[in-house]
Amino acid sequence: AEYSPLAFFLHRQYYCNATLGKRMRTSGRAILFIIFTVSGFTGLIYESIWTHYLKLFLGHAAYAQTLVLAIFMGGLTLGSWICSRFSRRWGNLLKGYALAEGAIGICAILFHPVFTWVVQFSHASVIPWLGSPLAVYGFKWTVSALLILPQTLLLGMTFPLMSAALLRLFPATPGRSVALLYFTNSLGAAAGVLVSGFVLIRLVGLPGTIMLAGALNVLLALGVWCLARGGGVAPGKAMPTAALADKDKARGLFGLLLFVSLATGATSFMYEIGWIRMLSLVLGSSTHAFELMLSAFIFGLACGGLWVQRRIDRIATPVRFIAAVQVLMGILAIATLPVYGRSFEIMKELLAQLPKTVDGYTSFNLACNAIAMAVMMPATFCAGMTLPLITFALLRAGHGERSIGAVYAANTIGAILGVILAVYCGMPFFGLKGLILIAGGLDMALGIFLLRGIAPKLAFYRTGIVTAACVLVVGAAAWWVRLDPYQMLAGVYRSGRLLDAAESTILFHRDGRTATVSVDVSKSGVMSIRTNGKSDAGVSVLPGQSDSGEESTMVLAAALPMFYQPQARTVANIGLGSGLTTHTVLGNPALQIVDTIEIEPEMVHAARLFSNRVARVYNDPRSHIYIDDAKTFFSAHHATYDIIISEPSNPWVSGVAGLFSDEFYHGVRRYVNADGLFVQWVQLYEINDNLIASVVKALARNFSDYAVFASDAFDIVIVAKPTGTLPNPDPALFGIPELSGALRRVNINTLQDLTARKIGDRQMLDAFFALSPAPANSDYFPVLDQNAAQARFLGSAASNLVQLAAERQPLADMLGHVAEGGAQVSTTAVTISDANPRTWFIAQAMTVRDYLVTGFFVPHGKAITARSRVAAMETVKMFSSGAAPNDPNRRSYLFQTGAYTMSYLCPADCAAIWKMLESGPDAQTLTPPERRYVALFKAQGNRDAAGMSAIARSILDNEADITLGRFRYVLATGMLGDLAQGRESAAAELWERQAATAFGKKQPDLLFRFLVAKTATKRQ
Repeated sequence: AEYSPLAFFLHRQYYCNATLGKRMRTSGRAILFIIFTVSGFTGLIYESIWTHYLKLFLGHAAYAQTLVLAIFMGGLTLGSWICSRFSRRWGNLLKGYALAEGAIGICAILFHPVFTWVVQFSHASVIPWLGSPLAVYGFKWTVSALLILPQTLLLGMTFPLMSAALLRLFPATPGRSVALLYFTNSLGAAAGVLVSGFVLIRLVGLPGTIMLAGALNVLLALGVWCLARGGGVAPGKAMPTAALADKDKARGLFGLLLFVSLATGATSFMYEIGWIRMLSLVLGSSTHAFELMLSAFIFGLACGGLWVQRRIDRIATPVRFIAAVQVLMGILAIATLPVYGRSFEIMKELLAQLPKTVDGYTSFNLACNAIAMAVMMPATFCAGMTLPLITFALLRAGHGERSIGAVYAANTIGAILGVILAVYCGMPFFGLKGLILIAGGLDMALGIFLLRGIAPKLAFYRTGIVTAACVLVVGAAAWWVRLDPYQMLAGVYRSGRLLDAAESTILFHRDGRTATVSVDVSKSGVMSIRTNGKSDAGVSVLPGQSDSGEESTMVLAAALPMFYQPQARTVANIGLGSGLTTHTVLGNPALQIVDTIEIEPEMVHAARLFSNRVARVYNDPRSHIYIDDAKTFFSAHHATYDIIISEPSNPWVSGVAGLFSDEFYHGVRRYVNADGLFVQWVQLYEINDNLIASVVKALARNFSDYAVFASDAFDIVIVAKPTGTLPNPDPALFGIPELSGALRRVNINTLQDLTARKIGDRQMLDAFFALSPAPANSDYFPVLDQNAAQARFLGSAASNLVQLAAERQPLADMLGHVAEGGAQVSTTAVTISDANPRTWFIAQAMTVRDYLVTGFFVPHGKAITARSRVAAMETVKMFSSGAAPNDPNRRSYLFQTGAYTMSYLCPADCAAIWKMLESGPDAQTLTPPERRYVALFKAQGNRDAAGMSAIARSILDNEADITLGRFRYVLATGMLGDLAQGRESAAAELWERQAATAFGKKQPDLLFRFLVAKTATKRQ
């Protein structure tokens, strides 16, 4: 026929439309993969954020991680099962997917207000009336499950719906479509863990993060709905199920592969839990470390899916391929044990090379992620292939799209079983190494079973060779691979060093439900109890041995509240540690009940090794140990206490920051009696000033008064009162032999020794903490949890608080509520302590005092510095004889002597010094400037605020040749005098007039920043 122009046009138009349709369908497919990547991103944000939320309710990160994992998988199972049963009846699966995503987003947006109401209602109205601890546990776990189950069920529906929709649209390559979905979803999930943990929570907190994820899900829902309705991707028709000639054989294959899916899900999560616990000993147990490990696990799954997606449709015998993958996965999982053993050395070298900077911390996290991937990736790469392969095998066998949901459901059931087996059977009975060996052996056995049962044509000797090889791998690993406990308890991620048998002896090492607990004793006789390699307490155990250096904190935390509340009869202590705090508390015979709350049972077993140093914990009938988290314990027992002591682990440990939060302090206050006290330990090492401020701000919101004591150079103990102000401490406690002996061991012999450790109280310190821009630490805006791990890496120390206590001004005496032993004593007598720097300054001032009054230097613990010795001797000459009146150094000597003594001595001592000096024959020869300094020091020594203010102004106005150091000192003295009188505006005016001279364009030092901050606050 003749080729007409019309026929040509119609043919060309048909070709263009067909090409355009193909392009539209191809681009629509790519869009759906992108959408599913974002869906995976939000899905793991939910898992991560739910863990953060539920650890606030359940009390420990390990419990929360276990529950979230189990419910997450359980919900996925139920959602997948629903799809496997009913999806074939649904016409437009993309619309169903859009509805599921939208419902997920709405649930996420509502989660925070629902959670906070449920928690408050549970603690206030339900838990107190449940009675038994078992009922409380059952209630909390049930409520936690119900809070996240609806979303997890919907999440479980998304994968089968999207997979089936793609298979209907693109039936030519079903294996590749399924594998790509696994890859994109897992890739998004790995990114979601990292972005939420390192970025979103820091920026918008837990509520903002989960709401943002919810908003993304709603946007995804709208986008997919538009695609399904607008023709961007045609809805397609249900996949036909092929007629199966041998139905019994088909059912057998279906059941067998579902069992394989279940079994590989169980072993994969046994690996995950085992690896995370093992790597916590290398990378640390912080929240960020957990997120890095989880992202590495998921990324390995994604890579396995990516690799297999290009090959899956060309695999001739998928079941045989699955069998090979299972065997290989088991071998590679067991091979992680020697790799893990080497990771300690790698971490040691890493910390030796990385700079302690913010960029160094970024590199540290990248390296930790790399270590986690080196351990996990080979086996997880195989695990990422299993579900696409199993699904493809069933699709090829003609089981249709119902196999997608069924495989997914079976795998998640296996994951739940794996979590339970790992946490409650594997680790407690077989340890970490045994858990990995069992899981690897199960994978290899599963592969061999498939080879024998599904591939009968395979020669018997070949399967025999594979079996023998697997047995050899398991046996060799069990016999030759040894996880060195000395490396595991070293805490290499903190110290950058490893222990060996020459340095210490391990007495206890067990894998508990929440942590790996160990006890070791060093060559010097210090016994340490450790969780995940981090020392929680060190106690000297040799007879006659002095304080280990850490004991002062434990003893002070026990004794301090009893000084303030001698009528106390009931005490609760959060965190057992070595047991020394509880043991010290029990030294008070007036107490009737001492309850210790510890979340890890192995800690209770381990602490027994401290023997007679903690004997009363286990032998005293007043002592009761409860295995529980603090929040649940208090709400379940609904008892109040005269004293509650909180000594949790370091705040960078995942979950612990919740015991330093505004919400925790608000809750625990209800369980402190009206005249009772709350005591909080906080370390000053591996933390910074802003984080300390965030903790104290949270505490100050809930307690009317507090005082901060430095137990040593690296720890503080805060004692807080719910109502009113703290009274003066009662010295009667020194009359109790058991307590006085414990206090004497840490160089606290008198009330002056106790008050020498005081940094300040609320009236003084609120302005100091206001200098920090950090907000109060909150459960939902976790400043501490998000930043403590970085502070640990940087080796930060909260030095400002200690520096403020050592300033040469009587800040605590003049700006606090009460003097506490300052004006009340007749002479300063403080025992010097190597662990407390302020006692060094006081001891030096006492030595100078003795010389100025008696003419003899009497060293109090440590020799006086040469400079102070010379200054004291020259000062005596000024008032007696022999000092040249025109010596330009006279004023410097006088200043050195006064500035380094007046702030550290009691008024009676200061008055005795000037009385003795002014009785000298040359006292009348002092120049007018020198007389003004004497007057200033006398006013400061007597804590005469008005005199300090007036004389300081006189010096600043009349002394033209004053040095910068003396100028700043006099200015600070004048401002302190004004502030002590409540004349904030006068202090502010003095600062504004003299600031340029004191500092020019430089930033003022800590003392002046504090004094300026005080000018803005009225005295309480």
